[in-house]
Amino acid sequence: MLGTARPTQNSAGPLSRLQSHKTYPDSVCLQYPLHRLLNSHCFCLLKNGMGLIIFFLCAYVPKTEAHCKWAEVLKDLERIKTSKDIDVSLYTANADEDEECQQLVIGCFLLETEVINQECRIKNCSKKQDVLNILKNGNETYEQSKLTSTKSKKCKQCEEYEEKNFTEFVQNFVKVIQRDCKHLPKDTSWETRF
Repeated sequence: MLGTARPTQNSAGPLSRLQSHKTYPDSVCLQYPLHRLLNSHCFCLLKNGMGLIIFFLCAYVPKTEAHCKWAEVLKDLERIKTSKDIDVSLYTANADEDEECQQLVIGCFLLETEVINQECRIKNCSKKQDVLNILKNGNETYEQSKLTSTKSKKCKQCEEYEEKNFTEFVQNFVKVIQRDCKHLPKDTSWETRF
C-alpha cells in the first residue's frame, strides 16, 4: 500500500510565523474597512489597471463647454457672426433681461434666427448651413428646457424689442445663451471678438 507522505513541521512553519507576527490594532481597524470597500461591487473595477484608468479619467477630466446644452449653438453663432452677406434688422432682446423671462427671450432669438434663415435662402448666403444648424440644435434644446420654464406677465413679446443690426443680434444671443448655461464659465473672449 502506498502511504501518503506527510510534511514535517518545523519551527518556522505557518503557525510559528503567525504567532511571531505582531499585530497593530490601529492598522487592523483600518485594513478591514478598506478590504470591504475594495471588495464591494462599486469598486471592483479599481482592482485592475483599466478600471483605475477609467476612474481617474472620469474624476479628473476638466469640465468643458460641451457640458453646456447650448454649446453647438454657440459654435454656430461664432461661425456666422462675421458673415458679410447677412444684412437684416432683427428684434433683439437685451442680454440682461429679467431672469424669469429667460426662456421666452431665447424663444424670440430663435424666431428671429428663422428670419436670418429666410434671408440666407433668398441671397444664397455662405453661412446657410450654420444658420440651419442653429435652428435645429437651438429648437431641440429650447423644447427640452421649455418644459421647466414659467411665463411671467411682465415679459415682453418678441416684437416689443428694439430692432438691431445682425452683429448686435448675435452678440446678445450669445450673452443670453451663456447666461442660461450657469455651469459654463463666462467666455469673455466673445465680448472682445465683436
